[in-house]
Amino acid sequence: MQRYEYKVVPAPQKGIKAKGEKTAEGRFAASVEQVLNQMGQDGWEYQRAELLPSEERVGLTGSTVNWRNVLVFRREVTADFVSTRSDEDTAQAKPIPGPETVSPPAPIAEEAKEPPLSLRGAEKESEKPDDEKTP
Repeated sequence: MQRYEYKVVPAPQKGIKAKGEKTAEGRFAASVEQVLNQMGQDGWEYQRAELLPSEERVGLTGSTVNWRNVLVFRREVTADFVSTRSDEDTAQAKPIPGPETVSPPAPIAEEAKEPPLSLRGAEKESEKPDDEKTP
């Protein structure tokens, strides 16, 4: 069974200066060609270009969706890189020994404190009968 690994890189957004290229389209094509050739030299096979949404933060609490162009590449994973380790060879997490018995914490002996001053007025206001409350 063939196994592949994939790599996704951002597509170029503007053209580069290239010998003999005078138009914006030609310069842009040269920049894409440069990325494709570099990835090909590293053993990556071009698959496709995708336009994908990317949610990004705007300001402190806002977000917006930007569409990004990416290039998708793949290459076959050789048998050298495929893990042939069994579960017996893999290190397993071991439990940490603890106390034999566990007892609940002791109750808090301290009495409840008075509420802060900002809440005292609200409590007194809520204790008054409806006809005595001030708007």
